[in-house]
Parts: sequence; C-alpha cells; structure tokens
Amino acid sequence: MADTAGKGVVAVALGGCIALATAMGIGRFVYTPILPFMVESLGLTQAEAGIIASANFLGYLVGALAAAKASLPGGRRRWFLVALAISALTTAAMAAEAAVPLFLLLRFASGVASAFVLVFASALVLDRLAAAGRPGLSGLHFAGVGIGIAGSAVLVAALAAQDVGWRGLWLASGALALAGLFAVLRLVPAEQEPPLPPRTRAKAKPNPRLVALIVAYGLFGFGYVITATFISTLVRLTPELQWLEPYVWLTVGLAGIPSVAVWGWIARRIGNGRGFAVACLVESVGVALSVLGSGAAAVLFAAALLGGTIMGITALGLVHARSLSSGDPRRSIALMTAAFGLGQMIGPSFAGFAYGIGESFLLPTLVAAGALVAAFALTMEWRRR
Repeated sequence: MADTAGKGVVAVALGGCIALATAMGIGRFVYTPILPFMVESLGLTQAEAGIIASANFLGYLVGALAAAKASLPGGRRRWFLVALAISALTTAAMAAEAAVPLFLLLRFASGVASAFVLVFASALVLDRLAAAGRPGLSGLHFAGVGIGIAGSAVLVAALAAQDVGWRGLWLASGALALAGLFAVLRLVPAEQEPPLPPRTRAKAKPNPRLVALIVAYGLFGFGYVITATFISTLVRLTPELQWLEPYVWLTVGLAGIPSVAVWGWIARRIGNGRGFAVACLVESVGVALSVLGSGAAAVLFAAALLGGTIMGITALGLVHARSLSSGDPRRSIALMTAAFGLGQMIGPSFAGFAYGIGESFLLPTLVAAGALVAAFALTMEWRRR
C-alpha cells in the first residue's frame, strides 16, 4: 500500500509538472520563439510585438489577482483543468487570423489562463505533496516551466526546419498543450479537498522589509521580461548569430529545469532574502550580457543565466513574502503578484517603442539590468539577523 501511495504522489507531482509545462512553458512563453517568424511574415513592428506580449502579461496579472480570491466557487482541480483547456485553445487560435486586435485578445486570455493554472495547480499539488510527507517533490512540479520552454523550443525549431510557417507553429503548440491536458487528467485524480482556513480581518503593521520585497519583485518582473520576450528576435537581427536561433530559447528552458531546486539549496544556506537578492544580481548579469556580449558563447551564457534564475526568483520571492507576513499572507501574495505583473506588462511595450526610436535593444535591456540591480540592493540583507 505504501508503495502504491508513493507512486500516486509522484504521479501528482508529474501532473503538476506537465500542467506548468503546458500553461507556462508553452501557453505563456512559446510566443518568444515564434515571434521572429511572425515579424518576418507579417511585418509586425517591434512596438506591436511588445504590445502583444504586454497583453499576455496583463492577462496574467488579472488572472493571478482573480485566482487569489477565496470566494471563487468550485474545487481547485476544476479551475486549473478548465484553465489548461483555455490555454491550449487560445494558443492554437493564434493561427486563425493575422490581426493584431485578435492577437491582443487571445494573448490576454492565455495570460489569465496561465495564472489560474499556476495558482490552482501549485496549491493543489503542493498540498497533496505535503499531506503525503513528500514536499521535496515540489522541485519536479516547478521544473515544468523549464521543461515546457525547452520542449516548445525543440518543437518550433524542428517544424521551422521543415519550412512550417508561423500559423503551423501556433497550431502545433496548441496541439501539444492539449495533449498535456489529457495527461494531467490521468495523473492528478479528483479527491476531496480540505476546507480552506478561515480568513482573518486583523490588519498587520506595514513591514518595511516586505514593502521593499514587493517593490523589488516588480523590478524583477520588468527586468527579466524584455530579454525573455526578445532574445530570439535579437539573435535573428544579428546576422552572424542567426544560426543560433533554435538553440538560444532551448538553453533558457534547459537552465530553468533545475533552477528552483538549486536556488532553494542556496536559500537554505544563506536565507531566502539573500538568496532572492543574489539571484536578481545573477540575472542582471545575464540580461546585460545578452546585448553587451559578442559571439555565440556570450549569448548562450546569457540565456543560461536568464533561464537559471526566473523561476528561482519567483519561488524565493513568494516564500520570503510569506515569511515576512503576519496573519493571513493572502494580501501580501496579491501585492507581490500585482507588482510583478505590472513590471512585466510595462517591459515589452517599453522595449518595443525604445527599439523603434534607436533601432536597438541595447538601451531598454540595460535599463532592465539596472532594475534587477536595484532589486538586489533593496533586498540584500548585509547583516545576519
């Protein structure tokens, strides 16, 4: 019986992994490797590309805040399965018509869906892992984002090599996401969920460290997203690096797979606050290197630093916010999500318009790196507590 239960909890962790790979790695981030093909075929400007990306991030912000509300009816499994279906359908529907207004609507809906999957799948999976005494399997769950990014990179590169156009790339991505939904249906069975704890109305005094963390989390959202959105486009715009395009996004994904476990290990030794700050500093190096470095090795190293920190910073930030909160941490998590969503919503539009002025991603990328350095300065705990 114990062995059966052990296999069951591993299946749940694997289901969570596939859910995040589907909704985040594909539904949310596959836009990056497909974008260069859309720019080439449709003549999208970098400003239009940035606005489309920002629509997705606005949807993520709205979805995350909505998912944080305790009054939503129905179980967590139902919510994230429906959201997975919406993510797959909106991904495939990007192939329907070459119209920027439709792209904006679909990417917004996809952003809402990806946030619902992240919130509800993580809550359900992590609760079941904790109840089974296997919290260490959470690393498998969060590895899904990197796996999805790497898988979508391989898919896009393989199909592009067969001269499949941008429409076919979106359709194939949607089909892969739909397959992920069916896998999750089997791996994460329905169970009686425990009742939610009662909400508390007690108001806690503002914690300066929490306020600094929330601001830093918003700077992180702005700092990572410009490179995450445009790194494939940047490579395509550099003639001597064009051959690298199939590999750069794959590198981001592969680096992301073990990142939560690695940064968790670091945080256990230096503390969540210092771990968060150091990860922001490391990511700033990767972001700056993406435009200051020359040659394939520099770009791939930049991609590895980016992929190796995104989910680590996300996880450490939310864990640290909980530790700095008194009473129910729901409000703190909502503020963190809002700050992050605002930062990543502004980033692509800013980069797209800045590119239109200077015909280069240098300035917006260095501004993003500066934002990450500021996040480091705000949260680094120089003295041991």
